[in-house]
Amino acid sequence: MKDLKEYLAVPFVDLNTQYESVKDEMDAAIKSVFTEMTFIGGRFVQQFEQDFANAYGVKHVISCGNGTDSLYIILKMLGIGPGDEVMTASNSWISSSETITQTGARVVFVDVHPEYYSLDETQLKQKLTSRTKAVVAVHLQGQVCEMDSISSFCQSHSLHLIEDCAQSHFSEYKGTKAGLFGVASSFSFYPGKNLGAYGDAGCMITNDDALAVKLRMYARHGALKKHEHQIEGVNSRMDTLQAVVLSVKLRHIDKWTSQRIAHADLYNELLHEVSEIILPRVRPHTQHTYHLYVIRCKDRTRLAEYLRERGIETSVHYPTALPNLKAYQYLNHSPDDFPVATCLQDEILSLPMFPELTEEQIQYTACCIKRFYQKK
Repeated sequence: MKDLKEYLAVPFVDLNTQYESVKDEMDAAIKSVFTEMTFIGGRFVQQFEQDFANAYGVKHVISCGNGTDSLYIILKMLGIGPGDEVMTASNSWISSSETITQTGARVVFVDVHPEYYSLDETQLKQKLTSRTKAVVAVHLQGQVCEMDSISSFCQSHSLHLIEDCAQSHFSEYKGTKAGLFGVASSFSFYPGKNLGAYGDAGCMITNDDALAVKLRMYARHGALKKHEHQIEGVNSRMDTLQAVVLSVKLRHIDKWTSQRIAHADLYNELLHEVSEIILPRVRPHTQHTYHLYVIRCKDRTRLAEYLRERGIETSVHYPTALPNLKAYQYLNHSPDDFPVATCLQDEILSLPMFPELTEEQIQYTACCIKRFYQKK
């Protein structure tokens, strides 16, 4: 352990170190794309779809341009549109809500759980109206929502259950992977994700054969074969280069997930006696994959600055709850309508978390946090 006088660089994410760990595989995979000169579609994209389907235990994987597109396409192909309402979490990235609005439907925000920070399943009933058509459950930070309750609620009210798995690749709830509870689920492969490409990429998964055809058709200009457009669609395709990058990384995802969990365990061990912060809680019967390791503290800004000055990079996910954004002023909400999400926006702080994070870096980060509160 370094003396605190010797600052240790701790990036929030280190993609270069990850690349170096799989360099030979990655370089060979990328070279194969240039050898064939197939940059859109083709066997490499099909192979990734099959590999991901096999790894996830799902019938259909439909690749697309990014995670935002995947949510929009699912909503659109389920017939969500003007006059409909769709419920989703109030603390998330804006993709979870803007895609609802893009279909012409109205987004209905639900506050989040005070301990697990995901959509609060106990508040769904009070948001239900005759216009409600779906729930978008966001598995935030790598933590799966309370899916027994949410699934039961959707079934009893004949609602589509859509899962936003952008931060929960291979997370589990009672032995079932995130994304396998609803009619269809969305994944982002943004570079910083647990399974990340080297650019934008995403996919949709479903066990519904008919829906899978619609999703694939809509994402490819409304055609399953070139020039045979059965409907108007959009252009949302995964680049071949991203497909081979993801195929390489998929071979290592189990090891990387285990490393993330081990890092979180070490953070917990080192920080559990710091009374001024709240450590992330894990919902019973779940596997949290720690896309993010998020603590809560009252003096977040000063702590983040203190860590930055000592070479430790942190982030905030997210600094403004969705209903409090200017983009949603038209809904006429006040911060008091979402007390948990509004409180979290001022207190949550994401610490460095990536598979290649070293024990020394975690110890240094924890030591700096302890020093910050000791000096106070």
